[in-house]
Amino acid sequence: MSRIRAATPEDAAAIAGIYRYYVENTVISFEETAPDADQLAARMLAEPRLPWLVVEIDGAVAGYAYASRHRARDAYRWAADCSIYLSPGIQRGGWGRRLYTELVDLLRTLNYTAAFAGVTLPNPASERLHEVMGFQPVGVYRGVGYKAARWWDVGWWQLDLSPERPARPAAPLAWQPSTDHQPTHTPST
Repeated sequence: MSRIRAATPEDAAAIAGIYRYYVENTVISFEETAPDADQLAARMLAEPRLPWLVVEIDGAVAGYAYASRHRARDAYRWAADCSIYLSPGIQRGGWGRRLYTELVDLLRTLNYTAAFAGVTLPNPASERLHEVMGFQPVGVYRGVGYKAARWWDVGWWQLDLSPERPARPAAPLAWQPSTDHQPTHTPST
């Protein structure tokens, strides 16, 4: 049985295990020390509360996607950054698209108007995922991150979540996982 569901702090250890691989073995994340379960649980509950989702396969967390604050200044409060990490065994199985679809749908219902994603370049799989999801490339920060003994570029992608920017936007809502998230993708694999 496979499903996408809201992540809980109890999932933080599994999420930390998935993320640790990317921190320690890739330049996909610029963190140099993998956060532990407590640190990730705190991120999940940080204000403003934004969605964290997991894909669960046969009862085990096998990937996750989440949104975070785009920038700290209040004028940016309608924008969110999106990230996704999958266990190597489920990559290229459609779970990235399913997780991101759920995440983007939730951001829309919470009154967000734009989603952004930063991708360490090159990363053809992530670039493709974002473009398939409708994100448009908007720029590149050249040589912005130093990891694994070299400088890396980060490409930025943007997805407009509303057809027009409202003249008087409603304030973004805090995510309430117990009531806001009803998964729509529950395929069995």
